[in-house]
Amino acid sequence: MKNEIAAAVTKEGFKVEFLNDLGPELAEAIPPELWELHWSLVTPKRKAIAIDLIAGLKENRAWFAEHRKFLRDHQPATLIVWGPNDHYMPEQSARAYLPDLPKAELHLLDGGHWLLETHLDEVVPLIRDFLDRHHWAG
Repeated sequence: MKNEIAAAVTKEGFKVEFLNDLGPELAEAIPPELWELHWSLVTPKRKAIAIDLIAGLKENRAWFAEHRKFLRDHQPATLIVWGPNDHYMPEQSARAYLPDLPKAELHLLDGGHWLLETHLDEVVPLIRDFLDRHHWAG
């Protein structure tokens, strides 16, 4: 399995990850330099870490129950700004927080995994407003 994953951890694989399920108009908003820069930072050690992380996703999910319990018990003020056009983390992933955080604010924008690259002008006001209302802004 790790050999298959290693074959996918490539510069072209990074491009696919950055563009994933976006339509052409949004994909054009993501400059190639973004995945090229990320790929340029991949050393052999970082590639091995990425492969191990991907290969161990099922095991890594074991902590989710503990994480969800923390959210239920503490009910932190939560802003969820999500790009549902993401084959890794689709809209259902954003909505999965709501049973544990019923007061969370959920905003689904027409974007994907790299939402700040395509929707920065929409995301920043949402964050500022949230922080202002929760007295976290300086």
